[in-house]
Amino acid sequence: MDRRLFLQLAAGVPLASLSTRALADTTWPSQTITIVVGVAPGGQADIAARPVAQALQKTLGQSVIVENRTGAGGALGAAYVLRNPPDGYNMLMALSAAAVLPEAERVAGRTPPYEMSDFAPVARVLADPNLLAVRADSPYTSVKDLVDDAKKRPGDIAYASSGVLGGVHICMEMFCQAAGITLLHAPYRGGTPALTGLMTGDVAVTALGAAPLKAFADSGQLRVLATFGAERHAAFPNAPTFGELGYRDVVFYAWVGLFVPKAVPAAVMTLLRDDMRRVMTDPEVIAIYTKAGSPPAYLDAPEFAAYIAQDSARLMKTVQVIGKAG
Repeated sequence: MDRRLFLQLAAGVPLASLSTRALADTTWPSQTITIVVGVAPGGQADIAARPVAQALQKTLGQSVIVENRTGAGGALGAAYVLRNPPDGYNMLMALSAAAVLPEAERVAGRTPPYEMSDFAPVARVLADPNLLAVRADSPYTSVKDLVDDAKKRPGDIAYASSGVLGGVHICMEMFCQAAGITLLHAPYRGGTPALTGLMTGDVAVTALGAAPLKAFADSGQLRVLATFGAERHAAFPNAPTFGELGYRDVVFYAWVGLFVPKAVPAAVMTLLRDDMRRVMTDPEVIAIYTKAGSPPAYLDAPEFAAYIAQDSARLMKTVQVIGKAG
């Protein structure tokens, strides 16, 4: 019996009661699937998406591609997915900022291009804290060095973000608010361009996940000053937490998760959750993420939904300040 049809029958749906649409859904997938990423190639969401795409391609038996649609801190990619039919062929690999961007748009007096309630979470893939990083030749060897200089020159020291109201923007402003400093925000179209801005000397500091930073840190090109995590990062054990430095409320995890439009058929959603459970426990996938410095942090849909609600509520204070300032 077809595995997809079996899932419906196992859920207690009598064969005679299955609609034509429901029976058609048992053929899913019958065409290429696209995972849309709202940031540039090489960013945290992009790094999360590619191993998932490769593994799903094997489990689903159809081509799965990653498409980068950048802009507006990831909002353009989210809006694009919603413009397509909710049939499971266009999915979104989103960063944590996606959950608070709609509220930030409202605070700023704009109409959000999407709502998180338009999406259904499938699985959390990663949950890595951002890390505060500078070039290896930077005069800042500690967070204190940066704070002391920023207090002398408010608004003169630039930091690169992945976009306005994106995750880097949020965590950096969280830090600035706690430290009582003002840094100059330089938004880029994704984490990779932001990192390039740091490495070329266009900005002095940025805050990204471990995966995009690790190769540059290992080669001695940049220095990590602190982690936004609640505890020290395994890939950067010498970098203190902000809590250790006296900034106990400065905590930010750049989680990445897979979403589909909420109207996706239940049978397709069940299949995706089942396959993502297999993907995220695949030793090859685990090894890819671990090597990149971002071990997998899988959560199934219900647990992921609860996590999003809790995390978003904690970040709203910073988001509201950013929105009013903008």
